[in-house]
Amino acid sequence: MANLKESIALAGHPGRPRKRRVLPAEVRIDGLLSAAADLFVSKGIEATTVDDIVARAGVAKGTFYHYFPTKADVILALRERFSRDFTERVASAIAVCPPDDHAARITAWLSGAVATYLANYELHDVVFHDFTHSRRQSQEKDVVLAQLIALFQDGEKAGAWTLPNARMTALVFFDGMHGAVDDAIAAGGRDPQPIIDQLSTLFTRMLRT
Repeated sequence: MANLKESIALAGHPGRPRKRRVLPAEVRIDGLLSAAADLFVSKGIEATTVDDIVARAGVAKGTFYHYFPTKADVILALRERFSRDFTERVASAIAVCPPDDHAARITAWLSGAVATYLANYELHDVVFHDFTHSRRQSQEKDVVLAQLIALFQDGEKAGAWTLPNARMTALVFFDGMHGAVDDAIAAGGRDPQPIIDQLSTLFTRMLRT
């Protein structure tokens, strides 16, 4: 009945403007980030303007500046989103392993990391390599490392291995994975499985040493 009354009221005032639907802030932010990501990959950071981003996202320029003071802030937000998505996908791969099978959980981390990085390397290269910042160690990398460090520490507590330094081991594993995927990409490889198999064998031997 209320909807009928509202329709009648609107019909009696044909000139009355309809209220614009206001999207939640997180939806607008995600739309801006997705638009920027597509443009940064296709055009490059320098060639992409704020006007390009808002046109792709379908929002007003004021909306952009409401959430991001500069284009650099968009890049930092994309880094955070990339790292968050990375750890969530890797966590999903780890979750299918028994909690007491620590070797399998490390292999699952490796599988998830290689597949995710390989599938999104273009965006990764743009936001992490094409844009410089003053921090030598990024907070985004620390988030990824923390996930791997926790796996090493859990395995060490269970007696699966003994490590001199969990963080250093995580750095070796992460940077080794990163370098192996980069090398495969440079050689034209896009299949994650050979990379996973070779690194899994190597990393397993390292943990048993």
